[in-house]
Amino acid sequence: MKATVISRTSIYVAAGRAIGAREPDTSVRNPDYLAEPLLGDPSALGLDHPAVRALTLPYDQAMQHVEVANIVRAMLIRTRFIDEALERAVAGGATQLVILGAGFDSHAYRFQSLLKPAKVFEVDRLATQALKKQRVDAVLGGPPANLTYVPVDFQHDDLPAVLTRHGYDPGQRTFFILEGVTMYVPEESVRATLRFVGSHPAGSGIVFDFVYRTMIDWLTNTEPHTLSRPAQAFVARFRNVLKDEPWLFGVPVGQEREFLAECGLVLREAFTIGGDESLKRYVTKADGTQVGAETIAAAMARLEQHTGRTRRRLGAYQIADAVVA
Repeated sequence: MKATVISRTSIYVAAGRAIGAREPDTSVRNPDYLAEPLLGDPSALGLDHPAVRALTLPYDQAMQHVEVANIVRAMLIRTRFIDEALERAVAGGATQLVILGAGFDSHAYRFQSLLKPAKVFEVDRLATQALKKQRVDAVLGGPPANLTYVPVDFQHDDLPAVLTRHGYDPGQRTFFILEGVTMYVPEESVRATLRFVGSHPAGSGIVFDFVYRTMIDWLTNTEPHTLSRPAQAFVARFRNVLKDEPWLFGVPVGQEREFLAECGLVLREAFTIGGDESLKRYVTKADGTQVGAETIAAAMARLEQHTGRTRRRLGAYQIADAVVA
């Protein structure tokens, strides 16, 4: 995808956070209260996605759509997991925060008080970053004084060199957020980024999401005619979302600990987004019900009526927290 094109997925996931921030139950509400104002009117960009369309609907009505319920739950898990990891990192002495592929990430703005003693760097492609800066100026009157925007091409630029030119100090304990990025870049770029993180002082760390290689292989190689009609529709919709931003990299199944070790990092925690642990921790209300549960259960029942492997394929999506030993 050309660097001059705004990332569609950055819009879609921000829409998912925005809808999740409307959840009436505060215990399972997405904490990203800035997602919706920062987005503004994404329909003005000519983007068509269920989560974008759902921004015009009441919350309960929006959550009746399985694609909306799925992205709302996934973004709730991602946002809360990353928020917790960030708070832990700053409490542990991190003095720099680097947000890679920042998109409409709001941590620099939602956590201004926590991050006041730290330097914050938002790293992204120029076109997406330009739109983000426009929205920050319009909604917040400008960025915090400790925030630096760093334009970069992840596949071609030397990330450490670009960061250093913008005032970054690789000798400081640093926390990295790499959300929604690893699957979109080649393996060597992922390894180079993680090795860069691993070169930092002990106590530095990173939180990131990733998919297993089997998920990419399945999406790439599956012939639609071999699937049930509901599964065909699911794959078609998913491929349409990824058509301009294809998934390129996945970690070998169950090898995340070894993969990180090769880059100088120690896995602290990892689990499936949408798996039992994530649902219990972040999606379950006080009364035991879960956000979007009925909508998703009905959709999964239709899929698994024909293929019991669908859920396992979806389970290939993970989130992890790693540190420099």
